[in-house]
Amino acid sequence: MTASLTELDDDIVRTMSIGAVFSDYVGKIYSIDFHRKDDLLVTAGEDDSVRLYDIVNAKLLKTTYHKKHGTDQICFTHHPSSVICSSRYNLESTGESLRYLSMYDNRCLRYFKGHKQRVVSLCMSPINDSFMSGSVDHSVRLWDLRVNACQGILHVRGRPTVAYDQQGLVFAVAMEGGAIKLFDSRSYDKGPFDTFLVGGDTAEVCDIKFSNDGKSMLLSTTNNNIYVLDAYGGDKRCGFSLEPSHGTSIEATFTPDGKYVVAGSGGGTMHAWSIDRNHEVACWSSHIGVPSCLKWAPRRAMFAAASTVLTFWIPNNEPNLKAEEYSGTDTEAGLQPQSQ
Repeated sequence: MTASLTELDDDIVRTMSIGAVFSDYVGKIYSIDFHRKDDLLVTAGEDDSVRLYDIVNAKLLKTTYHKKHGTDQICFTHHPSSVICSSRYNLESTGESLRYLSMYDNRCLRYFKGHKQRVVSLCMSPINDSFMSGSVDHSVRLWDLRVNACQGILHVRGRPTVAYDQQGLVFAVAMEGGAIKLFDSRSYDKGPFDTFLVGGDTAEVCDIKFSNDGKSMLLSTTNNNIYVLDAYGGDKRCGFSLEPSHGTSIEATFTPDGKYVVAGSGGGTMHAWSIDRNHEVACWSSHIGVPSCLKWAPRRAMFAAASTVLTFWIPNNEPNLKAEEYSGTDTEAGLQPQSQ
């Protein structure tokens, strides 16, 4: 059983280790998302699957397959059994780039047509039924779960990455050349109210997140640099360079208290840093190669890391873990749970 989130410190972060392994995927896991209020995780993968997990008991609850459209980016809506998922197939012919899915009865509740190319960034507003998608078609689209039609569109340079702040009042769009533009969610049509540049780094941003307290932004770039920026002024609080991952973009995550950053690297290691001290706290072998997906649970002392395998990480002083104990090797082929 995972512990509820107490005050994290260096010692707890250092003890994080694998508590459960799920190795029955075929191919890569493209994206993962934790529900904001329920102890649930959802994944989307190359095998066209959407999988729902109970993170407290490390249990797979449900698997659905989506062979017609495929699965790519995924995020929870506010409801614990419904998700938004982007498509990989038939985008140009159908335009059905996004789907609103019920995991409860495996139904598609709504199609959202607009993007003609792959969606690479997807996020749900924390306060209402709005959500955003960024695509390699150089557009960011704003949607409402209750309406089929796109509610707004922003044309951008390059590959856009999008994120809402935790209050849902501001959203950020990162684009080509290292520019991050901030918009007021209620009046985005007036244009950005602020623009930041990551000084000296013009690589594309492949992931962007706000800390829970809204004070910091976390950027991961395609050349494997991680930056923490002040969310108000854009000043760089700290930055870290990681080993190249050669064609696999990596994801970084804040801890819920906003004090630490965890990220994977091309060498198959994962690192944790203290933001305030600009100092590396821990380095672990991921045991799964390059972890392209990485997120910390909103209300738990745990994070999930995924490549072609999904792993749950918890402090290793947990006495009541109901998950499979990890006893694999560093090779992906040898990574198997002991029991189901």
